[in-house]
Amino acid sequence: MSLKNRLKTNHTLAYRLTVWYASIFAMTFFGAALFFYILMTSTVHKRMDQDLENEVKEFSTLLQEKGIEEFKTSIIYEAESEGVENVFYRLISREGNLIASSDISSWSFLSDGLALNKINNGSVNFFETIPVPRTTHHARVLYIAIDDDKIIQTGQSMEEDEKFLETFRDIFGTTFIMMVVIAGLAGWFMAKRALTGVDEITKSAVDISCGDFSSRVSETGHGDEIDRLAIAFNRMLDHIRTLIKGMKEVNDNIAHDLRSPIARIRGIAETAMMTAQSGDDYQAAAGSIIEECDRLLGMINTMLDISEAEAGMSKMNMEETDISDLISDACELFLPIADDKGISLRQEIERGIMIYADQQKMQRVIANLLDNALKYSPPGGTVTVSLKDTEHGAVISLADNGMGISKDDLPNIFNRFYRCDRSRSLPGVGLGLSLAQAIVRAHGGDISVASIQDAGSSFTLTIPVNH
Repeated sequence: MSLKNRLKTNHTLAYRLTVWYASIFAMTFFGAALFFYILMTSTVHKRMDQDLENEVKEFSTLLQEKGIEEFKTSIIYEAESEGVENVFYRLISREGNLIASSDISSWSFLSDGLALNKINNGSVNFFETIPVPRTTHHARVLYIAIDDDKIIQTGQSMEEDEKFLETFRDIFGTTFIMMVVIAGLAGWFMAKRALTGVDEITKSAVDISCGDFSSRVSETGHGDEIDRLAIAFNRMLDHIRTLIKGMKEVNDNIAHDLRSPIARIRGIAETAMMTAQSGDDYQAAAGSIIEECDRLLGMINTMLDISEAEAGMSKMNMEETDISDLISDACELFLPIADDKGISLRQEIERGIMIYADQQKMQRVIANLLDNALKYSPPGGTVTVSLKDTEHGAVISLADNGMGISKDDLPNIFNRFYRCDRSRSLPGVGLGLSLAQAIVRAHGGDISVASIQDAGSSFTLTIPVNH
């Protein structure tokens, strides 16, 4: 593997997880083995010390019961049977003078100074571990005072125990290396398997960046974190695809709806240039152009308001508002229009209902809905505005008995620039309901519609109430 590929691998999440898995396992295994080694070493030393004490007690009893000659014979025999290079026995005075001993030619390195000081200062026994010259091993030596004058000393080579512990260390070292390698391989396998879903999501993200919005991440159905991430990612892709589709439709609609007023502006200007003969003609043309420009600006501003509200970026001047008064004021504003068309504008409003809202934006919503209701109601019709307080919030309803909306058009009326076929002959660009829905939802509410063609429509708004 090249240096570049190694560096690339070192920065992957799978590599870091593998290192963590292997490191944690290695530390755990090493800690457990170290604890076991310390426990085993302690047990070996305690067993040896216990054996030395038992032997000294036996020889002490023998000395007291059988005498010095029997004691000499027994320690010589015991040392020869176990090997004079492995064990020795001595009987010395508190001053360090030798009274009796086994063959100690292999133990000439012994020094009794420290042990005698301890015994003479009141200690009953004294253990020490001393290195054996010209070897890598040690010996364990015990001094025990058996009366006011005598001390029995015995020593035993620790070579066999140390070889056993050394073998354990060698086995542990080899096993440790093998286990770390196995842990690394297992960690790499687990990490790669756990991150398979992430790799698929990354691949889908790359495909999306190249323009392929049909790419999806496969779901395992296990319900684990990666599967939930895949589900959320696919939902996000569906939402993005819907948004892009909506943006395309909006762009198409914008292009279509902007073309007409721009064409009219050009036509007015061209006509004025070719046919105007006086200042009044030019002034009339300029007025028509300004009117069309205002219409364009109004359309563009409305689209911006809708986009900001839907994106949650609209500046909301939220304050406690009496929605009852706000609706009553809107009805009074539209009452002359209703009278001119011979439409009855009825109010069924509960008083004192308070909501937390941006007054200007809510006024715009009510005004748009009232304007639509009056626009599409025939002379002699009725528009009913009602308000009541429910457990779900303030429910505002605007019902008319006008032309209604067909079943085919009903699912699309809140889409931008959408206009029913029967409404295209009337003024409007198809943004009012989209704006109303965006503002209501920005207030934490919702808007719905029920309609029967040629029988009328009813728009219902639900806004959270301050209790």
